[in-house]
Amino acid sequence: MLLLAAGSGAARAEAGEWVSYRDAYRAMVVFEKYGKPKNYLQNHYQVMPREKGVSLQGVQLSLQGKTVQINLALDPEGRTVFPLLKAAYDENAALVVNRKVSQFVFRPRVSIVVQADGVYEVAELRAACEQALAFQRHVDAAARSRKCVGVRFAFAGMDVDPGVRVRGADKAEALLPAVEGAAFADDPNAQFRVVNYRFADADRGQVVTKNVPLSIAALIE
Repeated sequence: MLLLAAGSGAARAEAGEWVSYRDAYRAMVVFEKYGKPKNYLQNHYQVMPREKGVSLQGVQLSLQGKTVQINLALDPEGRTVFPLLKAAYDENAALVVNRKVSQFVFRPRVSIVVQADGVYEVAELRAACEQALAFQRHVDAAARSRKCVGVRFAFAGMDVDPGVRVRGADKAEALLPAVEGAAFADDPNAQFRVVNYRFADADRGQVVTKNVPLSIAALIE
């Protein structure tokens, strides 16, 4: 978890607990400066429950500094678009949360870009997973022995029909099973409908989704 800040940001965090914007900035900018291919990837800032049973319902995050006041809307997975602002960094601004900081982990979260039309070429999904693995290896040497095995689509709500199908080169389609689970392998929040697609030997074909997923995660083992 990011360390608590000190200095001017603290004076603007009286309404709740907070973590250091500078620490978050340093963690997030690693992806921005990463020089290898990442065109299939996106990076969010995530407020993640530390353990099962901790709800994200009603959790609010804001950036508060001397001249900067921004509400950072969280999606159902606790993610937000992180503003990289020099002014907030220089002011030692605070990221204020209306919950106990100790209940959450504050972290970057890399995922695969979602397509609005719901059509994904299998070859591109494999390339996206390889990009995610390469970045993971960049930040964590322990990932060097791991490999890409597939992707995970996550959808909001237990009543949502993901409708994820594999479409072969012959246009025949097969429905993939959906189960209750977490959007990301290391996330204890398992309140989503998830569909795993594991790569076969061939890269031909498509994966098609009936509804737009909240996120697509690389499956790395």
